[in-house]
Amino acid sequence: MSVGAVNDIKLVIITGMSGAGKTVAIQSLEDLGYFCVDNLPPTLLPKFLELMKESGSKMNQVALVMDLRGRDFFESLLAALDNLAETTWISPQILFLDAKDSVLVSRYKETRRSHPLSPTGLPLEGIENERELLEDLKGRSQLILDTSDLKPRELREKILKQFSSNAGEVFSVNVMSFGFKYGLPIDADLVFDVRFLPNPHYIDHMRPKTGLEEEVSSYVLKWNETQKFIEKTIDLLAFMLPHYKREGKSQLVVAIGCTGGQHRSVTLAEHIGHHFETEYNTHISHRDIERRKETKR
Repeated sequence: MSVGAVNDIKLVIITGMSGAGKTVAIQSLEDLGYFCVDNLPPTLLPKFLELMKESGSKMNQVALVMDLRGRDFFESLLAALDNLAETTWISPQILFLDAKDSVLVSRYKETRRSHPLSPTGLPLEGIENERELLEDLKGRSQLILDTSDLKPRELREKILKQFSSNAGEVFSVNVMSFGFKYGLPIDADLVFDVRFLPNPHYIDHMRPKTGLEEEVSSYVLKWNETQKFIEKTIDLLAFMLPHYKREGKSQLVVAIGCTGGQHRSVTLAEHIGHHFETEYNTHISHRDIERRKETKR
């Protein structure tokens, strides 16, 4: 395969001082859709990228954490970066995370972890050794972030702002219907119980249908209590969603449940989900809509 057949790969190499926030950084880039690898030995970097090129990978955003956990290989990183500079299909960027020595010492004491360069000694000794080893790499970095005064949420916000091509799509809202008889969704952040609404299940010709069909949805939506529930729920979510987004949450799962997950919850998940799709990156799913068919087999 020719190089021209491969999409330009945006490569972010995350490195820097141990305890400066590399875990938060890679998790933030993963939320942005980057393919992430933690602690890749630098000697494997050329091979890793070559495999991506040869396979015609569609992954065009890659983030790699390289730090002194792989210190036996770390000297080869500068050579690998020199080789990257000669490629035409990779756009590399080095993100270097730093913090004051006193802050790093405090973080190690809080976590009760030993420094990788001073496993049996004082954290400050390892920090000083690491800072010396990383001096050249820091000088080659395109982006240096000092996290001394940043909370994890604030660091995440900085990284999202720096690397997101469309920050409005970072936060997503997932509206899910489900049936209580099959159990609560384990990944739900908010759960709404709509079993108090009139149930189409008790109307014979509607029983085999679902809330995706107009006859059923019209029946569910025609009641005053349904309209009042929709009004209050949308008002509540409209208040809460910006706060979840501001807090740095990448997604919110809103689960709406009825008895079997066929009629009422499906109708309301569709209605409420579509209400927010112009403002948020919204996904609508129906966990149990096919369960009745499965149980009849």
